[in-house]
Amino acid sequence: MEELEQVRAEIDRIDASLAALFEARMAAAAKIAAWKQANGRPIRDPAREAQVLAQGAERVAEPAMRPYYAAFQKELMALSRAYQASLGVCAGTLLPERGSLRRAAELLPKGCRVFVVTDSGVPAAYAETVAAQCDCAGVYVVPQGEASKSPETLTALLEAMLRAGLTRSDCLAAVGGGMVCDLAGLAAGLYMRGVGSYYFPTTLLAMVDAAVGGKTAVNLAGVKNAVGLFRQPKAVVIDPDTLATLPPRQLANGLAEAVKMALTHDAALFARFEDPAGYGPIEEIIAACLRIKAAVVAADEREAGLRRVLNFGHTLGHGIEAAAGGSLLHGEAVALGMLPMCAPDVRARLIPVLERLDLPTYVNFDLDAEQVLEAICHDKKSVAGGVETVTVPAVGQFAFRTAGWNELKSLLSAIIRQQGTGGADCHGQCAHWPRNDTP
Repeated sequence: MEELEQVRAEIDRIDASLAALFEARMAAAAKIAAWKQANGRPIRDPAREAQVLAQGAERVAEPAMRPYYAAFQKELMALSRAYQASLGVCAGTLLPERGSLRRAAELLPKGCRVFVVTDSGVPAAYAETVAAQCDCAGVYVVPQGEASKSPETLTALLEAMLRAGLTRSDCLAAVGGGMVCDLAGLAAGLYMRGVGSYYFPTTLLAMVDAAVGGKTAVNLAGVKNAVGLFRQPKAVVIDPDTLATLPPRQLANGLAEAVKMALTHDAALFARFEDPAGYGPIEEIIAACLRIKAAVVAADEREAGLRRVLNFGHTLGHGIEAAAGGSLLHGEAVALGMLPMCAPDVRARLIPVLERLDLPTYVNFDLDAEQVLEAICHDKKSVAGGVETVTVPAVGQFAFRTAGWNELKSLLSAIIRQQGTGGADCHGQCAHWPRNDTP
C-alpha cells in the first residue's frame, strides 16, 4: 500500500509539471494566433502538424509507447487549435470592425484579379466598394433568394468566371449573405481545381454563422446543402455598418443563430437576450458568436463529432423550412426547430426571448408532419432508424442523441397549432407568433 501511494505521489508531481508545461505551450500558441490573425492565415497548418508528429515519434525511446504519444500529440494539437480559435482566429476571420468594407484592399491579394459575386438584394454600393479597391475582373449578380443556391446558378457562375478569363492565381470575393457565400465558396473550390475566396458578409446570419467555418454548398432536388465542399476562405471581413440597410426581419433571422449558440455554449450570452433593456451592441453579439463557432470549427473542421452541435435547431428546422415552401426564413425555421429540443425549463425561458426578437414560437398553418419528416430523411444527419439530434438540457449545455421518426413526429406537435386558434399574421407570412402567448 505504501509503495502504491509513493507511485501515486510521483504521478501527481509529474502531472503538476505537465500542467505548467501545458500553460507554457498554450501561451506560445496564443502568440502564434496573434501572428496568424495579423497575417490573415488559417489556424490549421497540416505541414507543421505532420512535422510535429514526426518529431514526437523520434523523442519517445520505447517503441511500444510511440503510438500512445502520437495520439496524445494529436489531441494536444486539437486543443491548441481550439484555444487559438477562442482568441478570435478562424480561417482569417476578422472580428467585427465598422468601416472594414472600405479597407478591403488591405486584405485582398495584390497582383491578381478579383471576381466579385453578390445578389440582387444586396445594396449595389457594397459590391462596388470592394470592386473599386482591386483589379476587378467583373461583378456578377445572382437573383436574390434561396432558389439561387442551385446547380444551375453554380454552373452559370462558373461559366461567367471562365468567360472573364480567371486563372488559378485569381480569386473570388463574395459580398452578401449566406447564400452568396455558400455559392461563391463552392464555385471557388471547383474552378480550376480551386482558387482563393474572400467573404464580405452583409447580413447578420452570415456574420455569425454562414460565412464562418468553411462550409460551401448548393441545394439539389429540394434537399438543402446536398452538394458542397469543406473549404476555408482566405479571410472573412465583417463590417457591422452593412447591417444598417438590413430589414428588421432579416436582423431577427440572424439573431436566431446567435440565440442557438448562446443556448448551447454561453449562458451569459443567453442572459443578454433575456434582458428587457436589450442585448447591447451588435458588435459584441457578433464577436461572442464568432468565438464560439471558431472554437468548435477548430476542434472539428469537418463535422466528425463536436461540430454537430452547430446543428442545434436545424434538424427539425430544415424540415420545417422545406415544408413551408419558402415562406419562412432560415432563422425563423431554426427558432421553431430549437423549441422541441430544449428541456421544459429551458423552453420556458426561450419562448419570451424569441417573442422579444420577433421570431416564431409555433406555426399556425397546415404544416404536413410527413413532409417535414421526408425532408429530414434526406438530411446529412439521418441515420438508420432516426436522426442524430442536439438537445439542450440546461442553458449553456448540450447533448447528442439519436431520435426515432415517431419521436420526431411527436416533437413537431409541440409547435404546431391548428387554424383558428388565434395569433396575428407576422411579416405577412404563414408563421404566427403572438405576443404574451405560449404554446
